[in-house]
Amino acid sequence: MAFHDILVTPLVALVCGILILLVPRLLNYRVAIYLIVAGVAGLLPHFAS
Repeated sequence: MAFHDILVTPLVALVCGILILLVPRLLNYRVAIYLIVAGVAGLLPHFAS
C-alpha cells in the first residue's frame, strides 16, 4: 500500500509535534525537517508525471 501525499503531511506534523513536546530543545531541527518534507511532498506529484 502506497502512502499518498495527503497522508504524509499530517503524519509528519503529528510525529514532529510529539517529539517537540518530548524534546523541546530540538524544535528548530524538527521544524526545518517538517518544512522540507512538506515541500517535497507538495512538489513530488508535479515531477512524477
